[in-house]
Amino acid sequence: MTDTLPLKPIDEIVEKVADSVAERGEVRTAIKDVVDRGLRNVYFVGAGGSLICSYPAHYLLQRLAEVPVFQLQSDELNCSQPALMGEGSLVVLASYTGTTKETVAAATTAKRTGATVIAAAKEGSPLAEAADISFRGKSDVFELIVAYALLEATGADIDVPAVDEAFTSLEKALVSAVEESDATLASIASDFKDDDITYVLGSGPSQAWAYGFAMCYLQEMQWKHAAGFNSGEFFQGAFEMVDDSTAVILWAGEDASRPMAERARTFLDTYAKRARTVDTTTLTLPGIPAEVRADFSPIVVGSLASRLAHHYESQRGHSLDQRHYMFKVEY
Repeated sequence: MTDTLPLKPIDEIVEKVADSVAERGEVRTAIKDVVDRGLRNVYFVGAGGSLICSYPAHYLLQRLAEVPVFQLQSDELNCSQPALMGEGSLVVLASYTGTTKETVAAATTAKRTGATVIAAAKEGSPLAEAADISFRGKSDVFELIVAYALLEATGADIDVPAVDEAFTSLEKALVSAVEESDATLASIASDFKDDDITYVLGSGPSQAWAYGFAMCYLQEMQWKHAAGFNSGEFFQGAFEMVDDSTAVILWAGEDASRPMAERARTFLDTYAKRARTVDTTTLTLPGIPAEVRADFSPIVVGSLASRLAHHYESQRGHSLDQRHYMFKVEY
């Protein structure tokens, strides 16, 4: 039997959230300057977790912004520069370490086009140095702050007081969400820790953590076979692989794609009895106004995904820092 590891403290889930919120005024000033100089389009660029963390911001702007908004994997930008990227483009990058080589290169690539480049990265890191402006915040929160700042600066119809209240309360709300969900997350890890493969589903901005939980947490950090799918795309083939013995995790948020999550839940309740749904509507989220819960729910999903990974680590005795290749070999 594998030895267990101590469960990480909940505080780790909200690391850097306060830093992000504290920098919000500076972000708003920087974004207003970009808008005042003539904003034509926006690109969210990243690799792995940093690309995943851009989904909530991209989803929000895609729904409400009057300028085109795109997402690109860092090396996709390096290999093929979009024709629309250039003067008047805002390129938003993130890297937890600030050293992800393809993301650092993407900052240089974007600047060569004449775009303005802002980043979330460790102070003094290669990405921080490569960007025009760098902040130290948590990727998903930083990018959601950028998205709201863009909407505010361009005169979009948003509830600014509700947004202000939500960001002020975000750290407390995320801790509360994890505390309320912890027993459920521990149960999921216990039920699925020995399965040969796990399927993870999510729609809208929560699709990020279908892909991300499967790839980053289960494959990269737990060396377990997994596959992540958009909840709608699940019905285009992958659902043929599930039955009452299959491990399936469904993230259900509160955004406009919720009917897709409900459709998946209905199917799973009928044909995949072991499937588990993590639903943000069951959570209190103190201080998050009802008017903006939908926009903040994918940030909650990201925190719950991180906490679920902690439970896998603890119960399987497999450190989330353990790697075969990443950071160890040339690739």
